[in-house]
Amino acid sequence: MKFVDEAYIDIAAGDGGNGCVSFRHEKYKEFGGPNGGDGGRGGHVFAVADPNLNTLVDFRYARRHEAKRGEHGMGSDMFGSAGSDITLKMPVGTILSDAETGEVLFELLVPGEVVTIAKGGDGGFGNMRFKSAINRAPRQKTPGWPGEKRNLKLELKVLADVGLLGMPNAGKSTFIAAVSNARPKIADYPFTTLHPNLGVVRVGPEQSFVVADIPGLIEGASEGAGLGHQFLRHLQRTRLLLHVVDMAPFDDAVDPVAQAKAIVGELKKYDSALFKKPRWLVLNKLDMVPSDERRARVDDFVKRFKWKGPVFEISALTREGCESLIHAIYAHVKAQQVAEQAPVEERDPRFPEGADGAIH
Repeated sequence: MKFVDEAYIDIAAGDGGNGCVSFRHEKYKEFGGPNGGDGGRGGHVFAVADPNLNTLVDFRYARRHEAKRGEHGMGSDMFGSAGSDITLKMPVGTILSDAETGEVLFELLVPGEVVTIAKGGDGGFGNMRFKSAINRAPRQKTPGWPGEKRNLKLELKVLADVGLLGMPNAGKSTFIAAVSNARPKIADYPFTTLHPNLGVVRVGPEQSFVVADIPGLIEGASEGAGLGHQFLRHLQRTRLLLHVVDMAPFDDAVDPVAQAKAIVGELKKYDSALFKKPRWLVLNKLDMVPSDERRARVDDFVKRFKWKGPVFEISALTREGCESLIHAIYAHVKAQQVAEQAPVEERDPRFPEGADGAIH
C-alpha cells in the first residue's frame, strides 16, 4: 500500500556540454589559432524544506525530475551556458534515502533549508584549452561529464510535539478536533483514521504546540497487521505520547485494559526508544459512563492496568477535562524545549564523562 507520507522518485542532474574544436578565421589572419570554448555545466537538483507543505502526495504523480544539460561550447571563444537548475519543494521533516541501499542521504529539518541532491556534470574542454608552444593547432576536445542520477525514497516523519496513541475508535480524532484547528473525519460509527492529522493547539498568546492524530493500532501492528505500523514512525519525533483509551466501548465484551495492554505491547515491539518516551494516560468518553459508576470504573482500570504515571479523565465530545489537559501538555512541552536548548556542560577531554573533570 502507498501512502502520501512515502514516495519514490528518480532524479537526474544535467550532463555537462561538450567542448568545441574551432579555429579563428579572419581576413588577413591565416593562422588565427584555436578558439573553441568549453561546454557549460549541467543543472543541479536541489531540495528545499517548505513549511507550507505537509504531505508528499505531489511526488506520487511526478516521479521523474531532470535538470537541463549544459550547452556545448562554440567557436569565437564562446563557452556554453550552464543548464537550468531545478528545485523540489518538500515538507519539513522529509528524509531522503537511497531507494536501493536504504542509506539516509539528507534530512530536511529546518524551514527553508536547501540541500543539493544531485550535482550537474562539468562541461568539457574546448580546443583552446590545449594550445601550447608546441601544439599551436590542437584538435583535442573533451566531452562533458555526466550528471548524477539517483533513485530516492522520500519519507516524511511528522514533526509534532504530542502524538495520540490508541486503538481505532478511541476518540483521538474527536479530541484533536476539540482542542486544535484540525478537522479530521468524525462519525457516529466505528472506523479508523486512514492518514495522520496535524493540529495546532493554541494555549494562549504565542503559546501553542502541535499534536498528531495517528491512525489507530491493532494487535499485531508491529508485524504489519492493519494500518498502524505504517504510521508508528510518526511518533518517533514527538516529545510526549498520549495513550487515549475508550472507557465506553460499543461492545460490552471488550475490555479496555486488555486493549491498552495490547497497544503498549506493540509499541515496545516496534521501538524500545519509542516505548521509553514520556507517556500519559487519557481516559476518554467518560460522558458515556453513569456518574455514579465513573470513579469506580476509573480506579478499577488504573489498578488492573498497573499504571503509575499521569492520568487524565476527559470527554473529547463535551470537552470536559480537555482544558486542564492541554495546559499540562503545554507546560511539559515547554519544559522539554527549554531543556533541549540548555548549553551542554563543557568537560575536560582528559576525564571520562561523569568524572571530576567538569569545567564550571
